[in-house]
Formats: sequence, structure tokens, C-alpha cells
Amino acid sequence: MSATRQKAITAGKKAIQKTKKTVFWILKIILPISFLVSFLQFWGVIDYLSTLLTPFFILIGLPGEAAIVFISSIFLPLYAPIAIIATLNLPLREITLLALMCLISHNLLVETAVQRKTGTSAAFIVVLRITASFLAAFILNHLLPAEMNSKIAVTTTVSSVTTVADVLLNWAKMALTISIKIIVIITALMFIQSFLKEFNWIDKLKKPFAPVMKFMGLSPDVSLLWIIAQIAGLTYGSALILEEMEGKSLQQREVNLLNYHIALNHSLLEDTFLFVAIGVPILWLIIPRLILAMIVVWTARQIDALKKRLPQTKQP
Repeated sequence: MSATRQKAITAGKKAIQKTKKTVFWILKIILPISFLVSFLQFWGVIDYLSTLLTPFFILIGLPGEAAIVFISSIFLPLYAPIAIIATLNLPLREITLLALMCLISHNLLVETAVQRKTGTSAAFIVVLRITASFLAAFILNHLLPAEMNSKIAVTTTVSSVTTVADVLLNWAKMALTISIKIIVIITALMFIQSFLKEFNWIDKLKKPFAPVMKFMGLSPDVSLLWIIAQIAGLTYGSALILEEMEGKSLQQREVNLLNYHIALNHSLLEDTFLFVAIGVPILWLIIPRLILAMIVVWTARQIDALKKRLPQTKQP
């Protein structure tokens, strides 16, 4: 048997072992949380939280009813807030502000739970993402041109949920769909990662991305993980982060910095284009998130450097 074939078989076996473990812990997080959120939505809890946030939305240039869009994005995937946007008849300017907020804070419960598994503080991630959402919208409200007040038509289908049976049925359909998606994507990612490692291609991948990573304040060692988070999303990126940490490939501090970045700036393809598809300009969705993520990471690095320079208090 050739050495190349042997390496391929070894990589495949490792990928299968990792896939089983990773799929299990992701589903263990996502399914219970999505079940709870389904009932929170049914009981009107999400609507109630939206009314509490109405005054804050008026301050950042959005109508009070826009709060329901943001709150829905925190608890649910982005299809839900887009469906609600379709019912509000908002101008493009306000939809752009909402889209940016939703892209930063969407699916917060699930994604924070996943990032927490990698060792990063869940409380910090929640505060970071929600604060960044409002800050980004506040700044963008002063930057967007006034002529963006034209209204755009958003069409979508909203299923009616009137009974507990409807809630359970919709959740079961979602659970089946997301489970299949997770199995397929995680399997593909684990095979890619295993083959890259087995054939020593990860180091080759790091070199062209090293300047980009350093510019953003990140370690070149997280290049592959950053790419995965941008293409496949935060959940799948975090799955690979956890696997790398178990292999002692990454230090916790570098993981934290990556998590700060991808918490604010991830899934540049699928999630972003959901809003581009309804007419939101793509640059207003990408550039603010990228800049915010870089500011947060570089600020964290400067705080670390300052702590190291401060004199350590000696124990008596």
C-alpha cells in the first residue's frame, strides 16, 4: 500500500471518530435550546421582550416595532426576522440597520453555548454581541445616506402556529432538517481538516493568510478556523476550534481572540446574502462588522499588553 493511500485511510478514520463526537455535542446544545425557544415564541415571551426594548430602538433611529425583529434574531435563525421584516413595510435605510444588528446577534443562545464549550466566557460574548449590535446601528444611522428611504418589497412565507401540537410539529421538522445539515457539514469539515493535517497542508495554508490574520490581530494558527467560520458559520467554526484545543494545537488566549472576532463577524456568505437577496447593500453589512471585530480584538490585545507591563503585587 502506498504511503499516500495509507495517509488517506488514516485521515478518513480520524475524521469519522471526530465527526461522531462533534455532531453529538452540537445537537446536544442546539436541539434543547431550539425546543425552548419554540415555546417562548408560542407563549409570547419574545413579543413581550420586544416591547421592553422599544425605547432603545427609537434612540438609534428605528421605529419601536423594529424591536421584534431584533429580539427574534437573538432567539431564532435569520429566516424568522426576515419574515417579520416583510410585515413591517420599512424603508431600505431602516432594514439595513436591522440587518446589521441581526447579523451580529442572531441565534445568540445557540452560538454562545457553542463558544462557551471552547472556554470563552458566555457572559462576555452575550454582552459583546448585543452591545456591538446597538453601537453599530447607532453609528451606521449617522453614516447612511438619506436617500436610502425608499421602501422595498420583501416577500416570505410565514406558517401559522396556533396550538401546542403545531409547535411540536414545527420543532420536529426543524430538528430533523438541522440534524441532517449538521451531520453533512460536520462530516465534510472533519474530513477536510483531517486530510489537511495528515498531508501537512495546514502549514501551507497558514502562510498566505498570515498577513491577513496579523492585520486583524489574530494568530496565523487560526487561519483555517477563521475561514470555516466565514464560510460555514460560527457553530461549525467553533466545532473545529474545540477539536483543535483538545489536540493542544491552540492556546486559550488565541481561542478567545478568535471567538471575539467571529462572534461579531462570521458567515460572510450565507447569512449576509439572505439580506442582500432582499435588497440590502452588501458593503454596509460586511465592512462595519469587520471593523468592529478588529477593534475588539486589538483592544483586547492592548489590554493584555498593559496588564503584563503593570507591576505584579507580591504576596506577603
